[in-house]
Amino acid sequence: MAELSENKTPFHLHHWLPGLLLTIAIAGTAAWLSNQSWLAGAGFGALTLAIILGIVLGNTLYPQMAGACDSGVMLAKQRLLRLGIILYGFRITIQQIADVGLSGVLIDVMVLSSTFLLTCFIGIRLLKMDRETVWLIGAGSSICGAAAVLASEPIVKAAPSKVAVAVATVVLFGTLGIVLYPLLWSLLPTVSAEHFGIFTGSTLHEVAQVVAAGHTMGAEAENTAVIAKMLRVMMLAPFLLMLGSWLKRQRSHNAQQQAIRFPWFALLFIVVALFNSLHLLPANIVSTLNQLANLLLAMAMAALGLTTRFSALKQAGCKPLLLGLVMFGWLILGGGALNVLVQHFMA
Repeated sequence: MAELSENKTPFHLHHWLPGLLLTIAIAGTAAWLSNQSWLAGAGFGALTLAIILGIVLGNTLYPQMAGACDSGVMLAKQRLLRLGIILYGFRITIQQIADVGLSGVLIDVMVLSSTFLLTCFIGIRLLKMDRETVWLIGAGSSICGAAAVLASEPIVKAAPSKVAVAVATVVLFGTLGIVLYPLLWSLLPTVSAEHFGIFTGSTLHEVAQVVAAGHTMGAEAENTAVIAKMLRVMMLAPFLLMLGSWLKRQRSHNAQQQAIRFPWFALLFIVVALFNSLHLLPANIVSTLNQLANLLLAMAMAALGLTTRFSALKQAGCKPLLLGLVMFGWLILGGGALNVLVQHFMA
């Protein structure tokens, strides 16, 4: 199935509506499922469930509806994704930085940068994987899982199958971390709840997974884990700006490569976070905006799943899973070492 480009998507409501309604239905179903205790306890958030449902439909019923739905599905996957990332800034305030201190910020920066660079080295140089898949897995492992993969997609310009592979990889190992991190916590009785919470938030993939793992370890560990995680999420925008700038320079050497567009949505993400730090909006409005961001991101996930084919996933082979496994081990061991190092010298 040919993918419609963003510039060629027709600006007519009757073209958009069928696909948008389909992605809304999938997103709504995913949100309902994420509130079921047997799934919520396992750390399956609405974003993860939306792409799973989208992939199932995309490989069964959707090919028969693609002609009518493609325009709306591509709108959700591209433009609504950007809007969802911008609104994601309402989850963050600058004041949260002070809650974990400079050491927490430094740990997040070191874990993010080392994880992404190591992913690129192992994936591209050692495993000889395609660059787009490696960059997306690196972004998801380094920052905030599936949301970071989706946010990086407009800059990397990867095929839907590569995006889905990256999402599946970070979701798989992040979900495994929900079980593993509380087990590690029980084996390290001398480590404080605050420090282990920072370790959890600075190394585990998804926000939902951090919440689930932290909740198992107690309120203090959960609170510091969530704050450390949100600091990583806050680094999404500068990461996208640096990635976009680097890719633009790399691709400028090849005349056949189309120069990437400046990621204005990343700057708007920062602006929204700064505005949210002023606490000018009532809590109920911020809550509504957060719910809207969840919906838009879930619609984007659903659209991504709908445009993914199992045949393409099969062609990816075992290398993405191997890369994800290696980086999962790095996040636990290397990320743990960075946590100990920074906390020791900044105590």
